[in-house]
Amino acid sequence: MLVTLKKRFSENMDRHPSLSWEDVEARLTPGTLSALCRMEETGGEPDALEWNGGIVYCDFSRETPAARRSLCYDEEALRKRAKNPPAGSAEKQAQEMGVKLMPEDMYRALQSVEPVDLKTSSWIATPAGIRSLGGALFCERRYNTVFVFHNGADSYYSVRGWRGYIDV
Repeated sequence: MLVTLKKRFSENMDRHPSLSWEDVEARLTPGTLSALCRMEETGGEPDALEWNGGIVYCDFSRETPAARRSLCYDEEALRKRAKNPPAGSAEKQAQEMGVKLMPEDMYRALQSVEPVDLKTSSWIATPAGIRSLGGALFCERRYNTVFVFHNGADSYYSVRGWRGYIDV
């Protein structure tokens, strides 16, 4: 995994111009590497991103990771969906992988570095007030603009998945 991460880091310096591989590598713990392996295995193509004065590893795949699609937002939504439930939820899958759903400001930071979700969309961390009313947020990029949308948390589509991150 380290070889893959180092190669991706070196080939994409525009994603993290003020970082060195040595700085990032020194922060990678066995737990972090395990989560990064899961991100890679599900198609996330994780790489370092400077965000809010820190460093995160997040999904840089061009489209939302294929192995993380067709999921409702969370387990509550999954339980409430009586007809045609999906295989699982984005929040639970993220938790099992040891990562978190991206918040909106991180998603926008990612989009400012590299355009993603040109044909897909990604669930993002949803504020409790919206979630308590049954909704959840997702984002995508169309017409060279990042859009934030809402939907019922129990909805799922073959082109909607989720993007995650891990602090390093």
